Amino acid sequence: MANAKIIQGKQEAVEVITTKFRESSCTVVADYRGLNVAQVTELRKQLREAGVDFQVLKNSLVRRATASADLSQLDEALTGPTAIAFCNTDAVAPAKILNEYAKKNEALKLKGGVVEGNVYNASEIKALAELPSRDGLLSMLLSVLQAPVRNFALAVKAVAEQKEA
Repeated sequence: MANAKIIQGKQEAVEVITTKFRESSCTVVADYRGLNVAQVTELRKQLREAGVDFQVLKNSLVRRATASADLSQLDEALTGPTAIAFCNTDAVAPAKILNEYAKKNEALKLKGGVVEGNVYNASEIKALAELPSRDGLLSMLLSVLQAPVRNFALAVKAVAEQKEA
């Protein structure tokens, strides 16, 4: 009887993890070995403020969940102690926060992740984290679109001033 309850509990845990993988727009796998309790608490606080769910999970359960969610390529990153950050709202928030924290604390290492259903290795997740935010990209686009209009307006103003003189 006890074994049946344990197996059922593990199956339920795998189903929950599978659901998180499917619903998450960004999932980042990290090695947290070497972080003390205060550092992990600080990291969890930063992630929670951004709407990111950060959990330490057993690799065997995560491997079963990745198989169910058709993300078996992520299994390469599931070695050693593993913490996983799931985010449903922002596709880069977990990567950005974990990457910034890893720069300050060398003990935290990114292992890989899943963004919009595609599996990426650690270097690709770091590259994603280095990209400007959505608002930053929109402001860059806006400035590029405004430049020709601004230059035209300045040219018209210069011509008008020249004709007045």
